[in-house]
Amino acid sequence: MIILENDFLKVNIAEKGAELQGLFSKETEIEYLWNGDASFWAKHSPVLFPIVGSLKNDNYIYKDKTYNLPRHGFARDKEFSAKKISNIEAVFTLSDTAETLSIFPFPFELKLTYQIIERKLSLTYTVVNKGSKKMLFSLGAHPAFAIPNTSDTNYEDYYLAFNDDEKITYWKLADGLVENETETIELHGHKLNLNHELFYNDALVFKTLQSNCISLLNTKNDFGLHFHFDDFPFFGIWAAKDAPFVCLEPWCGVADGVNHSQKLAYKEGIIKLDAGKSWERCWEVECF
Repeated sequence: MIILENDFLKVNIAEKGAELQGLFSKETEIEYLWNGDASFWAKHSPVLFPIVGSLKNDNYIYKDKTYNLPRHGFARDKEFSAKKISNIEAVFTLSDTAETLSIFPFPFELKLTYQIIERKLSLTYTVVNKGSKKMLFSLGAHPAFAIPNTSDTNYEDYYLAFNDDEKITYWKLADGLVENETETIELHGHKLNLNHELFYNDALVFKTLQSNCISLLNTKNDFGLHFHFDDFPFFGIWAAKDAPFVCLEPWCGVADGVNHSQKLAYKEGIIKLDAGKSWERCWEVECF
């Protein structure tokens, strides 16, 4: 475990999956990240790479060959090479191996850079195409935030505030695949009130959000967080059934549609990165 720390935050990151596992505010004395209780969901904040969500039949086709990948890809289960740059910055790196090339035929380097900036934690993803042909991939985040995070609140006291949406339209999932059916929720004052029933049919999948900041707040006190993200065309909001957390998930990529051909080149949201080029995205969370 690598620990980053300043006057405001203490952050724990595991080398396995380069996974954020602790986000503690020294000012509020609140642990904002989900604790990974396996009776609900044993993860904390996995990286989704080289796919986001599920593939149809867990397979994809590339150049007439069929490959198998599990839901959300393999990066979250791999050991990253970790380097602590300073007390407030660490870099985690994963590169292709013979094993990854057998299921994802692209040489790559995936780098996660964690940095504390006062009360904010930022995470930057960098993907480098180390091969001689276009690299096709998706990438997403999956941080789970604890609810409730104080003793005087219940799950239903919390809400999500969207900075630039008055209504939100989500795509439904069926066995992990995106259906053609959508549902729209009118937001009153840009707020989505949380309740466990929201997630009984899996995640809410968004393709048209206007917001680039979602805040997790509650009606009982002034503690919360702002979750900032830019240039992620898809977004997921999810919790395990009746679990005391909510996941805020910016994605560059999305699960297969129910009618998808399974051809990787035509997968919705697939990123096509030229040989030798790099790609980068970042999100940050501000605790208060």
